[in-house]
Amino acid sequence: MSFPLVLAWSHCGAAYRVTPWPEVQLERCYGTEWIPVAASTDVLASAARMLNEQNWQPYLEFVPAPIREYLARFRFTRMEALLVAARCPVLLAELAETPALTAFVASHADLRGTAGPVWSEINAIYERSGIFGLLEWLGLPSSRQTLGVLRNLSDPDVPKRFLGPLRAMLWEPRTIFTLQRTPGITDRQLARYCHSPAAA
Repeated sequence: MSFPLVLAWSHCGAAYRVTPWPEVQLERCYGTEWIPVAASTDVLASAARMLNEQNWQPYLEFVPAPIREYLARFRFTRMEALLVAARCPVLLAELAETPALTAFVASHADLRGTAGPVWSEINAIYERSGIFGLLEWLGLPSSRQTLGVLRNLSDPDVPKRFLGPLRAMLWEPRTIFTLQRTPGITDRQLARYCHSPAAA
């Protein structure tokens, strides 16, 4: 009989793991005890580097099929996507349709300047105001055009350094008009837009 597996890796000499679905708790080993910890950017980055498909496959066998299909779209930010899916299951259909939005939801604490994640607030906002209320809460224009641009990104693994500049750019009418009509926007194109004088 097989049992759910944890995802385990090390960062700066410390051992970390993520417990099985649906708990999905990030823990750090202190001596012989595993203690829940916050998901820092550095720890998540080390997970992206150290966990490959062979590491993920046994873990994902115990994850529901719709979540598995959603997570399969991500390579470098799959851990962030896993945390979002576990903490905000009400968003799954929206995120499956617009996977690049996951990066904004995962980084909501940094984007909003809060001390830590506020998953319950995200769920409450979505249940009360839907996807457009969530966009507004994330500081994005609350419009179909915003969703259209995010769907045009070719890779849902949006680099974290692009989130702030992209959010600012989407408030520029000419920029959002251009991006909305540019299918398959690559990271290279996104970098060019984010560092252009018009986007500054």
